[in-house]
Amino acid sequence: MRWVRPLSTRVEETTETLGGKAHGLLVLLRLGLRVPAGFVVTTEACRAFLRDGRLPDGLDDELAAAVADLEAATGRRFGGSQAPLAVSVRSGAGVSMPGMMNTILNLGLTTGATAALAAETGDSRFALNSRLRFLSGFASAITDLEVSRGTGDEEARIEAVEDLIRRRCGRPIPDDATRQLELAVKAVFSSWDTPRARTYRELHDIPHDLGTAAIVQTMVFGNRDDHSGTGVAFSRDPNTGENVPFGEVLFGHQGEDVVSGRSLTRPLRELADREPAVWTGLLDALSRVEGHYRDACYVEFTFQAGELWILQVRPGRFVGGAAVRVATDLADERVIGRHEALLRISPRHLPHVRTPRIAATADILARGIGACPGVAVGRVATTSDGAVRMAADGPVILVRPETSPHDMRGLAVAAGIVTARGGPASHAAVVARAMGKPAVVGIGDLTVDVAGASVRAGGRTLGEGTLVTIDGTGGEVALGSPRTVTTTADVHLRRLLEWADDVSGDRSERDEARRLDAAHAVLRHD
Repeated sequence: MRWVRPLSTRVEETTETLGGKAHGLLVLLRLGLRVPAGFVVTTEACRAFLRDGRLPDGLDDELAAAVADLEAATGRRFGGSQAPLAVSVRSGAGVSMPGMMNTILNLGLTTGATAALAAETGDSRFALNSRLRFLSGFASAITDLEVSRGTGDEEARIEAVEDLIRRRCGRPIPDDATRQLELAVKAVFSSWDTPRARTYRELHDIPHDLGTAAIVQTMVFGNRDDHSGTGVAFSRDPNTGENVPFGEVLFGHQGEDVVSGRSLTRPLRELADREPAVWTGLLDALSRVEGHYRDACYVEFTFQAGELWILQVRPGRFVGGAAVRVATDLADERVIGRHEALLRISPRHLPHVRTPRIAATADILARGIGACPGVAVGRVATTSDGAVRMAADGPVILVRPETSPHDMRGLAVAAGIVTARGGPASHAAVVARAMGKPAVVGIGDLTVDVAGASVRAGGRTLGEGTLVTIDGTGGEVALGSPRTVTTTADVHLRRLLEWADDVSGDRSERDEARRLDAAHAVLRHD
C-alpha cells in the first residue's frame, strides 16, 4: 500500500483518503491558483498508526522520496546548510474539525538551516523568530501542552523553549530535519485521539475511526518582512451573506497568530491599500473558488514579500439569515436555480433567521466583535474546568483571554463564548460557528483574572458566577438577563418562501418551516 500522495492535479483520490484540506488544495491547483508544493500522508497511514502504535512499514522510504521530490521542485535542501527548505505539517481529516488537531510550522529549521536562512535573507532576527516558532509549535504538539514563545530576545526565548522540551521529554528536539518530520507526522496522527478531538467528534457525531491525513508543504513565511503576512477571507460576509469580501489579516505574522487570537488582526480591506497586488490576487482567487463551489467560500492565505499563496479552501457553511441571503443571491445571479436554492436551506435554518438581539435598554458591560449570531444568557466561568463544573447547575458563558483546543470541554458545555482577543477567524469564533453558539470576541478592555475568578471590563469587576447576556450579532455583553427583541423576516426570506409556495402550490397560512418542508417534499419526489 502507498502511504504518501503528491499534491498534484494528477492525483485522483477521495476526501476519505486525502482529507478535506488536501482535497481542497487539489481544487486550488486545478483552478490555477498558487499553492505551496507538498505531499500528503494519507488517512490510511493514520489509521495504521493508531491501530499498531507505530508508523506503518515503508512510510519512512516514501517520506524520503517525497522530500527528495520537494527538494527538486524548489531547488532547496531540507534542513540544509545552504538554500534551506522548511515545511509546514498540518492535519486534515475527511471532515472539518477546526483547531482540534496539531499543526507544526517551520519544520526543518535545524541549527544549521537557521544560520543558512539568516545568511540568505540577511535578517538573523527573522531566521531566529522562525526557529522559535518551530520549537514552540513542536513542543506543543509532542507534549500536548500550550507552550508560549515567551518574551525577550529570540535567542533567550529559544533557550527557554529548548530547556522546557528537555525537562518535559527527557531529550531535546532532534537537530535533524528527517527525524523532525517523522516525529511531526506521529504528533499529527496522535492528535486525532486527544480528549479534545474525541469530545468534538462526539458533539458532531463524527466517527472515531476515520483518522486524519498529514499535509506537508513548503513554508511560505508570513513573518518574512513588511510586505508579508497572513489572513483569512470569506467571499461573502458570513454574518449577513452580503456579497462583499470579509475577513482579517495580520502583517508580518504567520497563520498561527490569526487562529490563536493572541494578536490584534486588521480588517481584510486594509490589504487593498498596503498590498494592492496581493489584494487583486485574493479577489481573483475568491471569484474562482466561488465559481467552482457555486457557493460562498472561505480561504486561508499567506503572502511572502508581496507574493500570494492560498493555503486552504472550503465552502463557507453559512447559517441562518446569511445562508438564506447567499442562496437567494446566487439564484438571482443565475449561479444556481431556485430549486437548488430552496434545497440548500434546511427548515432548521429558519429559527436562526430572525436573530434575537439585546434590547437598547440593556446595561452594556462591554462591546467586541460579534462572531456567531444569537443571544445567550449564563453565569460567567473563567476556565474550562469551571465551566464544566458550573454547567451542572445551569447555563454558563465561558469568558477567556482567548481559547485554544485545550478549552474544548468548556466550549462544549458553554451556552456562549466571550474572548478578550481574537477576530472572526480566531479559534473561539471558528468553533462557536461550528457549534452554533453565540460568541463575542476581541473585547479590547476585557481582562480575565483566572486566579481571582473574576473578569473586568468597562471599569467594572464581575466575579465568576455573575449572570450576563451576550449578543453574538452586535458583539455586546450585558449584565443580567435583559429584554431581547427579534428582527422581522427580511426580503430574502420572504422571497425564498414565495419560491417554496410556487413549488408546493400551497399558499395557505402555515408556519415558515412547514412551507419550506412542503417544497422540499415536492423537489425530492421530482
